[in-house]
Amino acid sequence: MSTNSNLPNRQSIRLKNYDYTQEGSYFITLVSQDRLHLFGKIVDGKMILNSVGKIVEEEWRKTIELRSNITLGEYIIMPDHMHMIITIHSQVKSISAEEWIHSNPKSPSHTIGAIIRGFKGASTKKINLFLNRTGELPFAPTTELPFAQKDLPFAPTSEFYKNKIFQRNYYEHIIRNQADYNRIEQYIIDNPINWKRKKG
Repeated sequence: MSTNSNLPNRQSIRLKNYDYTQEGSYFITLVSQDRLHLFGKIVDGKMILNSVGKIVEEEWRKTIELRSNITLGEYIIMPDHMHMIITIHSQVKSISAEEWIHSNPKSPSHTIGAIIRGFKGASTKKINLFLNRTGELPFAPTTELPFAQKDLPFAPTSEFYKNKIFQRNYYEHIIRNQADYNRIEQYIIDNPINWKRKKG
């Protein structure tokens, strides 16, 4: 992900006193482990999902079935990351994050953190089951990763993926108004087109 001057700076640390159960829209970015291209590739400005990418998309769409108080906005799965907009429509527990942590170490099921954890966990589990069953890998050494290259940063085996599909943390931005929402939505839509330029 390269920096975009049209977007607010994304932070990976939750705001200390912000109530992540309250109504509003959130821009979320998840990144693959070690930024590997696990989910597919860009061809002519379009994202082509591989089998792993399709599982990720399927699990993301299921998120709305599990939680009635959220709407999934624009999203895009890229080779090594995923952008999405989530809107929460009703409050579950109107207290600050700090108060909730002191009163109960487990986050409520409808917070942004819980939604992302559930999605990542379900995706990782299903991907590992798929890889173990089929032996299919989401990548193969190509011109970017030739067999002749001796110092590969990973070994292309199914063992690599266990619990390592996504990086542990995620980036979030609280969408403040409609103009902010529209700008981020367009950024997500344009991501595949801008991929080649970003990679330079």
